[in-house]
Amino acid sequence: MTAPRDYKSAVLATLTLAVFAAAVIVLHHALARLSLERVLDSLAAVPLHRELLSLLFAAGSYGTLTLYDYLALHGVRRPRPWHKVAPVSFIAFAIGHSVGLSSISGGSVRLRGYSRLGLGTLEIAGVMALVAGTFALGVGTLLAASLLFGAHDAARVLPLAVWQARALGAGLAALIAGYTLLTALKREPFCLLKRRIHLPPVRITLGQIAVGCVDLCFAAASLYILLPDGVRLSYVGFVGLYVLAIQAGVISNVPGGLGVFESVLILLLPGAPSDALLGAVLLYRIVYYLIPLVLGIGWLFGHEALERRRHVARFGSALRLWVENVAPQALAGAVFLAGAVLLISGATPEIDSRMEWLRGLVPLPVLELSHLSGSAIGVGLLILARGLLQRLDGAWWTTLLLLAGGILASLLKGLDYEEALLLAGVMGLLWLARERFYRRASLLDLRSSRAWVLGVVLVVGLAIFVAAVSYRDVQYANELWWQFAFDDDAPRAMRAGLLSVLLAAGYVLWQLFSPARQEPATPDAEALERAHAIAARNPDTLAYLALLGDKQLLFADAGDAFIMYQRSGRSIVALGDPAGNPARFEELVWRYRELCDRASGWPVFYQVSAERIPLYLDLGLSLAKLGEEARVYLPDFSLDGPQRAALRHDYRRCLREGVSFAVLTPGEVAGQMTRLKEISDQWLMRRAGAEKGFSVGRFAPDYLRRFSCACVLRQERIVAFANLWLTRSREEFSVDLMRYGDDAPKGVMDYLFVKLMLWGKEEGYRWFNLGMAPLAGLEQHPLAPFWHKLGRLVHRYGEPFYNFEGLRRYKEKFHPQWRPRFLASPGGMVLPRVLLDTAALIAGGIKETAWK
Repeated sequence: MTAPRDYKSAVLATLTLAVFAAAVIVLHHALARLSLERVLDSLAAVPLHRELLSLLFAAGSYGTLTLYDYLALHGVRRPRPWHKVAPVSFIAFAIGHSVGLSSISGGSVRLRGYSRLGLGTLEIAGVMALVAGTFALGVGTLLAASLLFGAHDAARVLPLAVWQARALGAGLAALIAGYTLLTALKREPFCLLKRRIHLPPVRITLGQIAVGCVDLCFAAASLYILLPDGVRLSYVGFVGLYVLAIQAGVISNVPGGLGVFESVLILLLPGAPSDALLGAVLLYRIVYYLIPLVLGIGWLFGHEALERRRHVARFGSALRLWVENVAPQALAGAVFLAGAVLLISGATPEIDSRMEWLRGLVPLPVLELSHLSGSAIGVGLLILARGLLQRLDGAWWTTLLLLAGGILASLLKGLDYEEALLLAGVMGLLWLARERFYRRASLLDLRSSRAWVLGVVLVVGLAIFVAAVSYRDVQYANELWWQFAFDDDAPRAMRAGLLSVLLAAGYVLWQLFSPARQEPATPDAEALERAHAIAARNPDTLAYLALLGDKQLLFADAGDAFIMYQRSGRSIVALGDPAGNPARFEELVWRYRELCDRASGWPVFYQVSAERIPLYLDLGLSLAKLGEEARVYLPDFSLDGPQRAALRHDYRRCLREGVSFAVLTPGEVAGQMTRLKEISDQWLMRRAGAEKGFSVGRFAPDYLRRFSCACVLRQERIVAFANLWLTRSREEFSVDLMRYGDDAPKGVMDYLFVKLMLWGKEEGYRWFNLGMAPLAGLEQHPLAPFWHKLGRLVHRYGEPFYNFEGLRRYKEKFHPQWRPRFLASPGGMVLPRVLLDTAALIAGGIKETAWK
């Protein structure tokens, strides 16, 4: 089941690496005679007024980018004020532009931000699709305009004749115009390749074209103003070239289009001086990528701190609370960045004045060792960042030690106090968030995704490329490996690069050849006994379903909590909330998340409570309401009053039939197993069905022997029964199997429920759980989430098949209190597949889903 997904992931990773390698080769040949000093000189030669204009144009671009989301929210009919949209949009674009894979990096920011504004998962997915559409329309329109009105410039830089450039521009313009006309005429959704397509209104489309063009014009101007005077190309012609370079970087999936963007510019501007061109691009990346990234992260951190500041008295407490909540994700990225900084630093020459100052203070062996240590620590930080993301305490301690070592190495190898301050800042934040890294696990068990391994390889490869460019003027010789002197930066960079490559290669081989963990088998008798003891102390009786033995059990390290789960297709479905000691729940759900990741499955939690929602949101899961659970408050239950008239009638009729009620102990249940089996078979025969599973019990003698059993007797013969789930705290009790035989009187189940509630009230229980009513309590408002609208349709038109409303009405007879139950899953487009997998798990298979 996982092979197609693994194949696609491997192909995507290979293509990304291939594109990056091709870009590096192009840059290598184009910059073969280029020195780093000339690039820095050309960068320093850019006039201040041009730099300020570039900043102004970049600000105009990012201001226009916020209108992408503003229009998209109108497109999905969930408009929000611009001042609330702008922060989310800016942060998403600032991070997405620099990190790459903007649908994931920027998408996660939008998911968090727009969820707070009341949007559902599918609506946010629609926003992201329209944002991507705005970019595509802007690219197409500007490229068409550039080819039509700057055909001579296009013919000079592209292998096209003037008439061919104009023809291509006309074709692109026709496509844009055709799409715009389609949105004006086609107001109803239509099907294309078995997919239902909803086009935005024409006013939204026109707005997308305008906004996309203005944004890209600002962005192109931000780079155009920095280009050297040797570039003889009009602004109109450059816009088309810029659009091609940006699009190539987006398609490549390389973070920030690094290398790809530069390669396209160098290939299409062969007459431009390479050193000045590269200096302009480096300055552009600082202006358009680095500065917005820093501002975006700062804005995100400030917003989170202010959100939490309302709940604490002092700002320091608010800062610490924010750090603790977002630390694993943010600090993993910061540590990865710190590792990259150390590697790049080890690949570039040190500043001469600082080296002269160190000459009389630091012995040469210490300098050489510090240089090697800095690069080795850089690789280590790249790897350990993954452990921080998984909240491993061992990764936290080891990272602190490496950061301390990195600070010392930065100072000893060249007085790089800027790096030391950066590492110290990351170290301080890591120390503040120490309580968030609580998971005790061996670092030898650390497993990384393909994307993470690819990221480590790309950063190490980038460091090697920077070293090659920096020391292009140094003639290679074997003797360089053995030269040791204060002034010999190139040999030190070579040795550091070799060590980095060896460490990275070892890491890749370790990940490739580490044995895959096996999923745990179904529990043995000892595990079931442990689960029984935990379930008896758990306030939620659903935990008793672990005793069926059909689900795998994931226990906490302390052995006082567990998650029960089972696989179905791509979904690995946990039933209910974790059971046991609440102090173990956070660690336990993260271990479960990692188990799903190793097994290439989707993590799913079925029938979870509202109280535990923060656990699942921290895992990055989305919530969909399944229905509502009915619970009767026993201290207030009685048969008195007009509201209980129907119950009194059925109760008294059964008494006239001569029935009685009894509760059998587990030992007595074993003696009556033959009769109970006979009743169960009659009940299944009447329903013309078979046993279900997973979220409901089945008739299994070993399972039933563990519980007491409520029985209805007629002439001393059992005619109906229900096994009891009892909690030691007497907070709640419930029933699982509820079955009656052919000789049971009419209304016997009403009688059984009434007697159970009266018995539970006498025994001191607070709640009687009647179970869940599927698809109950879904919102009917026009602005309700898509899932609620779909659920209402299923509730209405699926009534002849499942009797949704009848089940709800039956439970309403007992006047219960209702509480919601949810499905936590990756959401989005995989939600229908998750629901099908879960239904198949309960029914026993895909085919059985339609017949049981």
